[in-house]
Amino acid sequence: MTTDVTASLDHLRLLGALQDEFLATIPLVDPTTRVPWCGRWRVRDLVVHLARVHHWASGQASRRRETPLGRGPFDLVDLYATCAAELRDTLTALGPDAPASTLVGPGPASFWHRRQLHETLVHLWDLRTAGGLPLDVDPAVWADTVDEVVTVMQPRQEHLGRMEPLPAPVALVATDLRPAARATWSLGGDGAPAVTVRGAAQDLALLVWGRRTPDDDGLGVDGDRAALDDALARRLTP
Repeated sequence: MTTDVTASLDHLRLLGALQDEFLATIPLVDPTTRVPWCGRWRVRDLVVHLARVHHWASGQASRRRETPLGRGPFDLVDLYATCAAELRDTLTALGPDAPASTLVGPGPASFWHRRQLHETLVHLWDLRTAGGLPLDVDPAVWADTVDEVVTVMQPRQEHLGRMEPLPAPVALVATDLRPAARATWSLGGDGAPAVTVRGAAQDLALLVWGRRTPDDDGLGVDGDRAALDDALARRLTP
């Protein structure tokens, strides 16, 4: 998948655009609004979480220990604006090839361009959906979200012992990408898939991130539904 759709994405530019949209959305949503797919979180918890993640990732990218932000309470707009700018400025100054600490060991700073893009995208969806607001993002970006789970996040969860290997793969097929683009992923396992899920790239991304269920409109399941339910019950992402 990475050679067909994701290789052409400018992850750092897209990260900045999504951070700007997240920042602009904060004042539009009551901070006490529940985010039910994130446990007991309210919107204020979501905003503080993403700000902290940006701050932490800045330290990882530059291979330095970040200064703790403290317990709060925070001015949500100011906190997020500060941490988003810190991350963007750090990644821009480092350049994509600078050595960094990543979730999978030493690697280039560009790892954090992609990782923070998708962290921001999923939580932007959380924020806007909790507030009843729409979100329009290119399907290719959502496809890259799926690809990151399949190629980075789920294998890492397995490597760290946070989930057992899947007994058979789950095939994920995006139905809204241009025909020339490869749009099929194999989540976990080896051999023939036990089950295939088809849907828009956004819906597939939200499914593997625990924001959708296979019964939601727009998703089609063909094969062993029990195998799919078993896979989705595992910790595919941190």
